[in-house]
Amino acid sequence: MDGSDIGALSDVRIGRIIAVSASQAVALLERCDPSRASERDWPVEMGALVKMQTRVSTVYGMVSGLRVPLPNLSPSDQELKVIELELAGETLREENGEQGAFRRGVSAHPALDEPVYLASPADLAQVYARPSVATARIGTLHQDSAVPAYILTNELFGKHFSIVGTTGSGKSCVVATILSAVIERNPNAHVMLIDPHGEYAAAFGDQGLVLSPGDGLHLPYWLFNFEEIVEIVLGSDRQPEQAKILGDAILAAKQAYFAKQGLDKTGTVDTPVPYRMSEVLRHLDVAMGALDRPENVGAFQGLQQRLQTLQSDARYAFVFGQRLTVRDELTAIIAQLLRIPVDGKPITILDVSGIPSEVLNVVVSVLCRLTFDFALWSDSPVPVTIVCEEAHRYAPRDTGLGFEPAKRALSRIAKEGRKYGVSLCVVTQRPSDLAPGLLSECNTIFALRMTNHDDQEIVRGAVPEASHGLMNFLPALRNGEAIAAGEGVSMPMRVCFDVLPDDRRPRSATASFTGAWSEESEASQVERAVERWRRGVRHAA
Repeated sequence: MDGSDIGALSDVRIGRIIAVSASQAVALLERCDPSRASERDWPVEMGALVKMQTRVSTVYGMVSGLRVPLPNLSPSDQELKVIELELAGETLREENGEQGAFRRGVSAHPALDEPVYLASPADLAQVYARPSVATARIGTLHQDSAVPAYILTNELFGKHFSIVGTTGSGKSCVVATILSAVIERNPNAHVMLIDPHGEYAAAFGDQGLVLSPGDGLHLPYWLFNFEEIVEIVLGSDRQPEQAKILGDAILAAKQAYFAKQGLDKTGTVDTPVPYRMSEVLRHLDVAMGALDRPENVGAFQGLQQRLQTLQSDARYAFVFGQRLTVRDELTAIIAQLLRIPVDGKPITILDVSGIPSEVLNVVVSVLCRLTFDFALWSDSPVPVTIVCEEAHRYAPRDTGLGFEPAKRALSRIAKEGRKYGVSLCVVTQRPSDLAPGLLSECNTIFALRMTNHDDQEIVRGAVPEASHGLMNFLPALRNGEAIAAGEGVSMPMRVCFDVLPDDRRPRSATASFTGAWSEESEASQVERAVERWRRGVRHAA
């Protein structure tokens, strides 16, 4: 009997309560009526939903453990068999004797010796019923494939959520399934998806706007604050003297715009206003000519050479690309990134796979900072969700890794974004490598298969205590299955996600070595790769 058959045994008494705590219970199994269970004496398995009566309600629990405390050498009817239950919620009895709607939490606990029954299909339908609030279907229940699984859209996207699981467990497909289900019902959504591997270009069809370096993604250098531009120009091994020189030159280059806009008293080196890089180079020349000691020229010359190199590097054209004029494009850039107006494309897919790895964290910092600052200064909220794939790359646990402003930008959204309509979806295969606190800010977690013990413990610590028992299933989940727990679902559940059409699946499948090795490779493939490599464009036009 598999998970889809559990609901077929309705109102089968399986045992009685022998221990109760605040959120758990233990039941002693009994032999069931042979006429109600065809081949098994004990029609109970992990994840099954059971019910018990109290003085005012019907309490539902999920089987989180099965054991025989004192096993015999051979199976015997005399053996004690117990099940461990996580209490999930209840339905209160109305005055007319009927059951009310299911709600999470337990107001009254079952008494000792209270009978325990398997939940019927009607019980499953009631417990996992589609709530009367905004929802979206994402799959079906593991216990019964006839019962749909829903997310609570406002609770999920109004706060933060995470999708975690080992490589190959189906995270990318889950991301696409959830987003597709939501935008189908909310065509004017605003979602920005940071795609570090170029997986999602076709996942949303005509509803997604794909931007990449060389193909629509333009983040001019003047958008970057001082920390960000210093990281790109000077790197992590910078000299404090060079950083000060660069800051003075940038501030001087911005003065013309400050005077024009009346910002000469309030503008700073971090104010996002346009300026010419040629002006920065000119100010460096002027400052270098005013030096009293020629031995100090090296810092200026090194800075000039680095800026000129970046301007001519095709990989950085989306930042330093030469344009005929330097225009104030901040409004247009934010409107494009956040889909304002939506214009039939509620999702912006930022394919950052072609961005040099040494500056990718800086780009993520800029994107997150711009989104939060826009929300902060808006007079009316425009709810935006940022989907951050490979989040452990931008906000690593190791304080010696990553780019600190990127960590701060993500952390600020996690802590304050909800107040301004900015939510975060954290996607990672290594929760144990993620910065502390980021996962704990997520109110809903979709946990796919996970075998690493450290990762399991991190996830277990981030979910409500009542869902800890479900986390024991993590190593045994199939691809496309997840434990969903938190405020974004009506109750914790093991969900089988809907299968995406082939043309909407992210390009994240593991390479078929035997398939590729069975055919001869073409020499032209190397030529095409080298051509894209040199041009800094990952995908052919």
